[in-house]
Amino acid sequence: MNKVKSINKKDLLGLKDLSLSEIKLILRTARSMKEVAARPIPKVPTLLGKHIITLFYEPSTRTRTSFNMAAKILSANITNVAISSSSVVKGENLIDTIRNLEVMGVDAIIIRHPMAGAPLLASKNSKSSIINAGDGFNEHPTQGLLDIFTMQEKKGNLRGKKVLIVGDISHSRVARSNIWGLTQLGAKVVVVGPPTMIPKGIEKMGVSVSYDLDKEIEDADFINMLRIQKERQGKSLFPSIEEYAKLYGLNSERMKKAKPDIVVMHPGPINRGVEMTSEIADGPYNVILDQVTNGVAVRAALLFLLLGGKSSQD
Repeated sequence: MNKVKSINKKDLLGLKDLSLSEIKLILRTARSMKEVAARPIPKVPTLLGKHIITLFYEPSTRTRTSFNMAAKILSANITNVAISSSSVVKGENLIDTIRNLEVMGVDAIIIRHPMAGAPLLASKNSKSSIINAGDGFNEHPTQGLLDIFTMQEKKGNLRGKKVLIVGDISHSRVARSNIWGLTQLGAKVVVVGPPTMIPKGIEKMGVSVSYDLDKEIEDADFINMLRIQKERQGKSLFPSIEEYAKLYGLNSERMKKAKPDIVVMHPGPINRGVEMTSEIADGPYNVILDQVTNGVAVRAALLFLLLGGKSSQD
């Protein structure tokens, strides 16, 4: 079967929209980009002359910074729009903002927005490439891709591997992107958390549901711990932080039940003492900093593929 060498899409809105071949292409290309990023002079002229804008309506450290680094590796020009000092605070709507940026000669706009569907709306009103950097409770496709890339680095083929996604599934765009990508690659995905944090009908996405982390951890290959997002919850979904940590947090005692080669992940930022103790966050199981490093490679791969690059990498 011939491998695809390009993504025949203008935008990246979510992993739900990508075929298995396209996901594999991005991951293959990311391996090449990671090699470029590790060079003494981490720069190639691939996107020289291209203009990229980040438009973030929510705070971000890792995602925005890694997109900036990815663009610079490819020699693209990148501008960060600060919403707090833009016309948005004067009441300008998203479509008008997008159209005004586009006529300045922008090739790609990277959007993070609190409303699900905002990148889709932008894509329908723009000729520029739109990249979703997280929209509401919908998707965070580049985080999903970098998580999968990191898993493949650690254990190769993910078919049949058991991946636990633990925590606030209902409010997690990271969980949804992970699920769409991992199930396409043949992984066995189990979402774990309190019943109040598991959306009804999520089994239709091809996952299993469990409320017992101690049981599921015994034969898991990966644990992806989600951040408790207090800012997204309209009300408390569990009695106390202490109780949540006791039932669903990772600590040294709980990790004794896991396989010796278990891999612990987290999209960041970590609530230490809640999702995991510092002993686990800084311990030998976790690949959290690897995820951050791989985020640059994955985002460089996406920019390369969406803005005209073609991959010949096997």
